[in-house]
Amino acid sequence: MSRAGLLVDSHGRVMRDLRISVTDRCNFRCLYCLPETEAAFNFYRGRWASVPDPTPIARQWTPRSKILSFEEIERFVRAAVELGIDKIRLTGGEPLLRQELETLVGKLSRIDGVQDIALTTNGFLFAKKAEALKQAGLKRISFSLDSLDSANFKKITGRDGLGEVLSGIRLAKELGLHPVKVNAVVIRGVNDHEIESLAEFGRDQGVAMRFIEFMPLDSARAWLKELVVPAREILERLQARFSLKPLTSLNMSETARRWSFPDGDGEIGLIAPVSEPFCGHCNRLRITADGRLRTCLFSVTEHDFRDQMRAGMTDDELKDWLKSMVLHKEAGHRIGQRDFVPPARSMSCIGG
Repeated sequence: MSRAGLLVDSHGRVMRDLRISVTDRCNFRCLYCLPETEAAFNFYRGRWASVPDPTPIARQWTPRSKILSFEEIERFVRAAVELGIDKIRLTGGEPLLRQELETLVGKLSRIDGVQDIALTTNGFLFAKKAEALKQAGLKRISFSLDSLDSANFKKITGRDGLGEVLSGIRLAKELGLHPVKVNAVVIRGVNDHEIESLAEFGRDQGVAMRFIEFMPLDSARAWLKELVVPAREILERLQARFSLKPLTSLNMSETARRWSFPDGDGEIGLIAPVSEPFCGHCNRLRITADGRLRTCLFSVTEHDFRDQMRAGMTDDELKDWLKSMVLHKEAGHRIGQRDFVPPARSMSCIGG
């Protein structure tokens, strides 16, 4: 396919990766996303008096009538794949709260040109749908796991669910989903004391343990740079504990810098959007559960296609529209800069 037939932005980046939020609902209340619990309130207010009360941007979930149907998602994906998209990741909110998710996976896996379908989940409900998702065509999975301590896990997530998440990770491996990735958002004063134990978990379980810098995507607007543990600091601590071998990748758009253990099957990944942005090679697009295109995780503008599709937009018009929107994809975010403006919606609404 020539570049003329691909989704290319004004910076020459070719879009290959589409992240689809299937719901804005979530059964967790994580400190870094929906900090609505008493533990979240005590943490933020107990350390920085200037931090506003953790009142979310919006507490109301999107009505079902405004959520994209599976058929609408399938139609959008077909158009995107014809323009070069080949990797799909389903996100939320918590995607496993969307009923019959395996039906959507099956629809997408049958689209000619889709090479990879992945899922990002908190893992709490994974066991109920695991086999159906695998049979429908799910290839890869990423779990959120911010703590191995049950009390700290509950403080971070607002849910007593560590056992279910750990069981889900084991089940994903048994079913042959590969790779199994485990994501930990590191927040200073919350779970940074667990960095080494989480890395050891990755080594022992043979999974890709990825540490992610805390980003300004929480609904309470409570993010502060002081809470970020830079990837460089994480790496220094891990190198002091483990012998790590750097891994190279031919994929310039890969977000994680990776290392392997010489004495285990697992690996370490560091994702540093705050301290070491990787915008220059970004090849991702996102669509929200209510039918908005986001050309950057930190976009301040969303582009509606749901209403246009429902009003009669043809497939050719959809593809032309998509190419025109991608052309204006942002050069990068400006986290930490004086003129940085956070998105109007939290991560739970945007999709991970």
